[in-house]
Amino acid sequence: MINPSASILFLNLGGGEIFLVLVVMLLFFGSKNTPELARGIGKGIRELKDAMNGVQREINNEINKIDIEKEIKSVDESVRNTETKTEPQKPE
Repeated sequence: MINPSASILFLNLGGGEIFLVLVVMLLFFGSKNTPELARGIGKGIRELKDAMNGVQREINNEINKIDIEKEIKSVDESVRNTETKTEPQKPE
């Protein structure tokens, strides 16, 4: 079962620390600018996650491409080895 106080934890911050951060944010930015600031932070985090997913996708594509190229070379070498073994000997 999940501890109710554990659900408040975010990046090892307890409820008191989160409350303190919110109070300081209200003092520095005011109640009018806080929602805009939160929206901007959320948008920035979302863009960062999208960029990270894009980089991860590119890395996976390159790894797959390298694996496919290795497999093609392996099959090509196997076919060439099979062809040289099955060629009939020319009588001299």
